[in-house]
Amino acid sequence: MEKRKELILNTIIKEHIKTGAPVGSGILVDKYKLGISPATVRNEMAELEERGYIRQPHTSAGRIPTEKAYRFYINNLEEKKIKLTDNEQLALKMSVSQRSEDGYKQAAKVAAKISENAIFWAFHRRGLYYTGVSNLLSQLEFTHDNLIYDISEIIDRMDEIIEENFEKFDVGVHVLLGHDNLFSRHCSSITVKYKLDGHIGLVGILGPIRMNYEKNLAIAKFLEKELKQE
Repeated sequence: MEKRKELILNTIIKEHIKTGAPVGSGILVDKYKLGISPATVRNEMAELEERGYIRQPHTSAGRIPTEKAYRFYINNLEEKKIKLTDNEQLALKMSVSQRSEDGYKQAAKVAAKISENAIFWAFHRRGLYYTGVSNLLSQLEFTHDNLIYDISEIIDRMDEIIEENFEKFDVGVHVLLGHDNLFSRHCSSITVKYKLDGHIGLVGILGPIRMNYEKNLAIAKFLEKELKQE
């Protein structure tokens, strides 16, 4: 993708992640000072829409990123920009280092607070804990699109979904976005499958497609590092 289009697309994605609202060309010009004329921004947005990276959710609105846009964004995230604060790392490290279900539950609570999404942790195939459900249910798209019942059903069936699909999750960090997501096409998940002390576990972040991938990948990669066999 041309650099100017990539700049505009990434800015649209970041603004949409922050606000949940459609993004118009005026916001890009006035708020982000991209050094590009309004006419050029409109032309580039029209081309991005033609290529399937953004769409107009309803008449007279700005544009929102598509799954294709988020996949492009994730594939091009710079590793060096993905990091947690020292306090966030310490809180996760102290909990995970206990190497116990209670410690992992505490780590899940910390991760839910940092990510502002739901966290599930399967200590093995049948031992499941999840937290941060209110974070998930309060996301704008789930209330606006009347998807609250679909999301509630995911929570009710989470143990079944994980048990049925446990073997499909690969070891390491993986992003399952939209239609590829095993929980719901309306969500994204970032999972970490690990082998530790003779057990295979799975921890995941579950949120809207409009999740903060930089922050959540930082959480997942940190947990992956802490859960490696010493």
